[in-house]
Amino acid sequence: MQLIILDRDGVINEDSDGYIKSPEEWSPIAGSLQAIARLTQAGYRIAVASNQSGIARGLFDLDTLGRIHDKMQRAVAAQGGHIEAIFFCPHAPEDHCECRKPRPGLLYEIALRMQVDLKGVPTIGDSLRDIQAARAVGARPILVRTGKGAMTAARGEGLAGVTIYADLAAATDALLKESTEIKIPPPA
Repeated sequence: MQLIILDRDGVINEDSDGYIKSPEEWSPIAGSLQAIARLTQAGYRIAVASNQSGIARGLFDLDTLGRIHDKMQRAVAAQGGHIEAIFFCPHAPEDHCECRKPRPGLLYEIALRMQVDLKGVPTIGDSLRDIQAARAVGARPILVRTGKGAMTAARGEGLAGVTIYADLAAATDALLKESTEIKIPPPA
C-alpha cells in the first residue's frame, strides 16, 4: 500500500486565521472527504501531518484537538474513507522545535511509526512550509489552492517543480490516474 500525507487545515477542512478551536468550527472543504475515500478505496494509506500551534497559544487543549480529529475521522468514515494516523505539532513557532513544519520532524515521525520510506511519497499541503517539509525528507510535494494555497501559488516562492491543483479532489484525480496508467518503456 502506498502512503499519502495530507496537511489538515486548508487541505481537508476550511482554514481560519483565528484557528480551528472546536469541533463546531471544523468544516470540510467541498470534495475533500470524498477524495480521501477514493484514495482509501484505491489502496492508499492516509496520514495527516498538521501544525497545531493553537495548543501552545492556549486557544484549545489536547482534549479539544482530539474531539476535532474524532469529528474529522467520523466524517471521512461516513464517506467510505479512512485516515490511518494523525500527527501534529503542538508547539508555537518561537519554540523552534523539530516537529513544526517546515522542519521535517513530523514527517520523520510518520516514517518511523508507519515504517515507510518517504522518498517520492505524495505530500499535499497549502503552504510553503508544507512544501519545504516534504522536500526535506525526499517526499513529493504537491500544493493545493484551497486554504492558503492560492496565496502561496501567487507568491511562487520555492515552488519550482511543484505540481499545483485546485483542491484535494483534483490532486486525487491526478494521483489515481497516474497509478492506473501503464508505464511502457520506450523501444531500445
